[in-house]
Amino acid sequence: MSPQRAVVFGYHDVGVRCLKALLAAGLEVPLVVTVPDDPAENHWYASVAATAADYGLRVIAPGEANTTELARTLSELQPDWLFSFYYRALLGAPLLQAAGRGALNMHGSLLPRYRGRAPVNWAILRGERETGATLHYMVGRADAGDIIDSQAVPILPDDDARQVYAKVTVAAEMVLVRSLPALLAGSASRRPQPLLPGEYFGRRAPEDGRIDWSRSALQIHNLVRAVAPPFPGAFGLVGGERWRIDRTRLTPLRSPPGEPQLFGAADGCYLACGDGAVLRLLAAADAAGPVDLVALAARLGSRRLPLS
Repeated sequence: MSPQRAVVFGYHDVGVRCLKALLAAGLEVPLVVTVPDDPAENHWYASVAATAADYGLRVIAPGEANTTELARTLSELQPDWLFSFYYRALLGAPLLQAAGRGALNMHGSLLPRYRGRAPVNWAILRGERETGATLHYMVGRADAGDIIDSQAVPILPDDDARQVYAKVTVAAEMVLVRSLPALLAGSASRRPQPLLPGEYFGRRAPEDGRIDWSRSALQIHNLVRAVAPPFPGAFGLVGGERWRIDRTRLTPLRSPPGEPQLFGAADGCYLACGDGAVLRLLAAADAAGPVDLVALAARLGSRRLPLS
């Protein structure tokens, strides 16, 4: 019997690991569609294009997926399956209909929670204690089709987005490997997805990293770790200068009521936030580069810098 055929739309680490899982399961992959790299973006993740080339697969990066030409190509290939693994565009009906047995997406959350863009970043920002990966059928609405399987992973209090992405990548690989035998045999179960109100999220922009120092220490800490490098980072004014705040930690300390401020101690710098709770500042950068926080604390003495 000929192996089943799958066209893969993929990007990022999830795309690489899931593509490898399909190949390991013996599927034939006649085409891999990926995204042109943006030269302005920090490419900290693995390359689907390089992985496909390493396996001798045909790979294209068309820029726009929902074209008549690509739909015609898929129709000619007659794939059994179409998989989308962190591909950066919603696939239209002409593409989805080209898959004889099903079109499936791997989403980086526990659906129906956090449908849409940047699910890992949003989950951290909102203080979630877990997220995961979900394999589901694709339909016209984003991340709305029947669910096949999912795998949860923990979000620890100091995990940043890159660390959680790594966990979600492993979860995605686990879900796919676990689901493939039943999918290929035609016996995989599927359950309708209830679309919860308020659980669709849009893309994030660098300006969304601006810190509102009047908010609680926990909210600020969650923002910092949700957008920490290699993402654009959280930022605010410290003593009137723009700083990128790269890493913080919650402490049991309390500050007297007043304006948010940075203050020094023997072991470095601390941030008194709007709710009176205090964060330890572990990494930051100004226009000149990384800030030596211990040296800054020594220079400050008892002085405090306003946060705005």
